[in-house]
Amino acid sequence: MTQTLALGPEWLQPDVIITWLGPWVLVGLALIIFAECGLLLGFFLPGDSLLFTAGVFVATGAIVYPLWLVCLILVVAAFIGNVCGFYIGRAAGPAIFDRPKSRLFKPEHVAKTHEFFEKYGNRAIVLGRFVPIVRTFITVMAGVARMDPKRYLLYSAIGGIAWAAGVTVLGFFLGQIPFVRDHIEGILVLVVLFSVLPMIVEFLRARRANGPKRGAHAK
Repeated sequence: MTQTLALGPEWLQPDVIITWLGPWVLVGLALIIFAECGLLLGFFLPGDSLLFTAGVFVATGAIVYPLWLVCLILVVAAFIGNVCGFYIGRAAGPAIFDRPKSRLFKPEHVAKTHEFFEKYGNRAIVLGRFVPIVRTFITVMAGVARMDPKRYLLYSAIGGIAWAAGVTVLGFFLGQIPFVRDHIEGILVLVVLFSVLPMIVEFLRARRANGPKRGAHAK
């Protein structure tokens, strides 16, 4: 039996979730990935570690379905989730931001968000897939920013394949290594840490690029 580190409540541990789902594992995994990618309430769900653990379970035979089918269903769930999140943002976002008495949601924030996606949208949509919490909210913000739907759907599909299939396949192949199976809790911690790296690198690059401008303005 694969054991995982208690990174949160027991009911949020990937192995517990997959074991509890039993014969409905593909349906359950698809719904969880859909919720995390498309519904704001799904930000707390363990997407990365769940995908990785699913791959490990396929490798060990605990999940009896073939790898290609698992990956296909998870990619589709992630993509449909992003589509829903995007159109939720397009429909409800502007109404929230346009509230005149709101201190946080202001019209200028919509304009700045739109500018952000015009400049970094493609990269943000793909990289955001690999960052917990960010992947839940960035798709809604893309809708709020009125990102071009065709461009969004294209890069959302690319990100969905790279994330949902990529992490699952990684778990499948690493799950065949005895050391990985015996130290799955540590591997899951590394998966979460590595998932945050792309946005950390992007943040540091942006900060370094904007640094001289701030210094020059202060003078």
